[in-house]
Order: sequence, then C-alpha cells, then structure tokens
Amino acid sequence: MAAEERSKTPPAGASGIVRPPRSRLDQPKRPRRRLLPDYDPEAFGRFSERIARFLGTGRFIVWMTLVIIVWVLWNVFAPVHLRFDQYPFIFLTLMLSLQASYAAPLILLAQNRQDDRDRVTHEQDRKQNERSIADTEYLTREIASLRMGLGEVATRDWIRSELEDLARDLDDRLPLSPAERDEDR
Repeated sequence: MAAEERSKTPPAGASGIVRPPRSRLDQPKRPRRRLLPDYDPEAFGRFSERIARFLGTGRFIVWMTLVIIVWVLWNVFAPVHLRFDQYPFIFLTLMLSLQASYAAPLILLAQNRQDDRDRVTHEQDRKQNERSIADTEYLTREIASLRMGLGEVATRDWIRSELEDLARDLDDRLPLSPAERDEDR
C-alpha cells in the first residue's frame, strides 16, 4: 500500500519541493499561450509589397496632391466652426509625417523581399550556368574522342582506295598474257 501511495504523488526533491511530472521526449509539447498575437510574415510581406507598389505610382501622387489641396482649401475657406486645422496646418503635417513613417519601413520590407527573390533567382541561374558549362565541356570531350577514334577507323572510301592501290601494285608486278587480259574485259 505504501508503494501505491508513492506512485500517486509526484516525487519530491531533497528539499521536499514537489516537482511536476516530466514530459515525454517523444511527444511534442503543448503550445504555450503567447502574449503577442500570431501573424503570418508572408501575408504581411505581400501586404507591404502591395502598399510599396501603390506608393510608387503616379496615381498615389495625384491622390495625395488632391487630398492636400482639398485639406488646405477646406481649412482656409470653410466656415470657421467647420475648420479642423488652422493656418500652420499642424494636423496636416502630423498626418504626412505619420504616412511617411509607415511608408518608409514598408518600402524597405518590400525591397528586402525583392532582394531575397533576386538572390534566389541569381543562385538558380548560377547553378544552371554551371550545369551548362559542365555539359558543354563533356560534349566537347566526347566530340574530341570521337574525332580521334574516327581518325583510326577505316572508312569505306579509305578501304576502297587501299584496294585500288593494291590492285595497281599487283598489275604492275605480274605481267599478264594477252589472252588473260582479253578475258578480264
């Protein structure tokens, strides 16, 4: 019975502190609760690229110019009780600074992602070029070996010319009688 009681209670250390049971190493841990929300970095990167692409267009400049013109005209010519930003336009300056402070990091993030894509593309191009060079060198060696091999192979024309030379040599060495010469014709 004492053994059963010991197995139910967690083991105590030398100081009498009760330790939690050990987790198994062959099983994944339970996910912890996080203080910060989870986000998908790829989704955020795509979002920043869309914003950076829009900020780099003429359409953005036209819209920004129109907003500023309307802002200034409204705060100069609207009735006094409807104006929300008086002459030095402090609120407009704050809004433009806020827009710039968010635009700059988003543009940098988009550029970093583009640099990463370019790096991967260049690496793939470099590997493809290395493979092409290796293939070209292999084919060059093969063609050279074939040429060398063909230099040693007896072709039909070469054999024919050798046989003709041998026949001429035989004709020169053996004089034929006139009767044999007529039969050959």
